[in-house]
Amino acid sequence: MKFILDTHCHTIASGHAYSTINEIVEVAKEKGLELISITDHGPKLSGFPNVYYFSNLKVVPSEIKGVKVLKGVEANIMDCEGNLDLPQEFMKNLDIVLAGLHDPCFIPRTKEQNTQAVLNAMNNPYVDILVHPGNPLYKLDYDRIVEEAHRTNTLIEINNSSFISREGSYENCLEIAKKCKERGVKIILGSDTHYAGDVGNFSKARKILGEVEFPEELIMNTSVEKLVSFLREKGKHPLRGRKRTGIGSDL
Repeated sequence: MKFILDTHCHTIASGHAYSTINEIVEVAKEKGLELISITDHGPKLSGFPNVYYFSNLKVVPSEIKGVKVLKGVEANIMDCEGNLDLPQEFMKNLDIVLAGLHDPCFIPRTKEQNTQAVLNAMNNPYVDILVHPGNPLYKLDYDRIVEEAHRTNTLIEINNSSFISREGSYENCLEIAKKCKERGVKIILGSDTHYAGDVGNFSKARKILGEVEFPEELIMNTSVEKLVSFLREKGKHPLRGRKRTGIGSDL
């Protein structure tokens, strides 16, 4: 099974990442990836870009050196009502919106409160992917979340970086993958790269898929067309705008 896209990439704009868009594109091209998503953190995390960074992403080409580029955000879930830290007028113009829990923005609470925050966020019409739900810092009701993902047509991410930075994630992600398989819920692997060399790195997430014998038709990383069709179903208009044939040259 060949994975040709990575929808979770951070640039230096995130404040604690170390590569530019062009550097990520260069590595993605070397690895044979056909598409990446630039999804820097939302503005409520300290040191992260303000809202105008996301509105100005329109200047970034939709294709650079043959690699398609989705322009998006990893928005922070802020409260139990599922409110996000990027206003909807900014999210509506992005190609892709990821949403997740981060403790500087949402201090871990009870299992019910954590779960309710995620369920409400998934009901936001602009949210496409729920990221790193296996984070052991947050107790979650995976049955309810997987069921809501099915109802709202939200992708569930298996986050490769979590197996390094969030100890205890493997067991949780294994359980989530099993439940997604049983319910027929689509998943997507994300490298959550904060350094260009990690783009497209799904080495540990692949083990999860192999262990549960996850069906290929429910994995979104295998086809650009499948991902783009999904985003269009969600009301997005991905890959609009100019293309760039090489770093520094425009069509």
